[in-house]
Amino acid sequence: MSLKAKIEVDGKTFEYPVYVGTENEKAIDISKLRADTGCITIDHGFLNTGSCASAVTFLDGELGILRYRGYPIEQLAEKSSFIEVAYLLNWGKLPSAAELSAFEKKVASYSKLPEYITKMIEIMPKTTHPMAIASAVTVALSGHYPELNNPNPTMEQKDEIFALMLGQFKIITAAIHRNGQGQAMVASNPALSYCEDFINMMGMKANKDVAKALDVLLILHADHEQNCSTSTVRVVGSSNASIFASISAGIDALWGPLHGGANQEVLEMLEDIQKSGGDAHKALARAKDKNDTFKLMGFGHRVYKNFDPRAKIIKKACDSVLSQLGIKDSLLDIAKGLEQEALADDYFKSRNLYPNVDFYSGIIYRALGIPTNMFTVMFALGRMPGWLAQWKELRETKETKIARPRQMYTGATNREYTDIAKR
Repeated sequence: MSLKAKIEVDGKTFEYPVYVGTENEKAIDISKLRADTGCITIDHGFLNTGSCASAVTFLDGELGILRYRGYPIEQLAEKSSFIEVAYLLNWGKLPSAAELSAFEKKVASYSKLPEYITKMIEIMPKTTHPMAIASAVTVALSGHYPELNNPNPTMEQKDEIFALMLGQFKIITAAIHRNGQGQAMVASNPALSYCEDFINMMGMKANKDVAKALDVLLILHADHEQNCSTSTVRVVGSSNASIFASISAGIDALWGPLHGGANQEVLEMLEDIQKSGGDAHKALARAKDKNDTFKLMGFGHRVYKNFDPRAKIIKKACDSVLSQLGIKDSLLDIAKGLEQEALADDYFKSRNLYPNVDFYSGIIYRALGIPTNMFTVMFALGRMPGWLAQWKELRETKETKIARPRQMYTGATNREYTDIAKR
């Protein structure tokens, strides 16, 4: 028996179908509500609005579940690689050994940036934020690949786009970092694994354990359902904008401190604590004081009401990186102190305010020597396969319409224009 939802407006009752997803999530289809009743819904931030049906990622914030194409994030982080996860997100299945090898070679084939992209990075003012550069050069790639600007690319072109963006954005990220440090860019080495090559291009020396930790971090960021930046990619893509414009818009959305900039705020918080004496216990006491303006960043999560499943995984990677590199850093000491204090504090435990993925990712980036203003670009590097997979799904969905939210107008009613001399 099909489910129905009833909505009563002005004494009249209207029925709307209720659909059930594969994980038993229920959704009321109100697409005809305005035509039937003349009413719209108000949902600030779209927190209760499903903008699409998607088969890419499942997230349950209440139970702390995150799955890519049905595979638990815990299994993927332990057994998979970032490139294999990217393949999974794009094609919906795990690749065979031959398919994975071919995909790795395809991504590695994009081992050099167009010359004008390199020059764009070099001539940007040194005061330019890395995310601004990343957004600008990403949309500028459209000039080098005009045949891929088609909003409805062929299957072969979509596969080409996927490999191209994974390969080119890795080099873009490293180039932005090197240029920001006043250092020459390091050429990509296609013989290395994705993360080993990236670390090499960043000008860092790291062993396979550190490369694996970074690989895990990128896997954990690969997709996260219909978040702000992913929704932005879909919204821009719904206008038939090119993949380059859509991804560039996603980068801009990620830039905000309430989204991708969260791990940057963690480090800035640690710096503030350091300036105040570096006392983790005192910082937690301030966080619990309602009269204190101090905010504890990197604890709890807007979506995960119990725990962030990614945090448990990344904590191990974080411990591995700190152990392998043997770094002595007062900020990292403060971070570890905060973690230990919070995990043992009843106030934080009772409120499920555990360290989240942003807390640990900031520590890892700091340990690798990546400057704070590059953290969000690193996030974009990890999120790239999710954006691409979501854009592809959007383009392949027959029901796709241009995004056009409604509003409830609260401004002035009809007014007569008066001549300036009479005002």
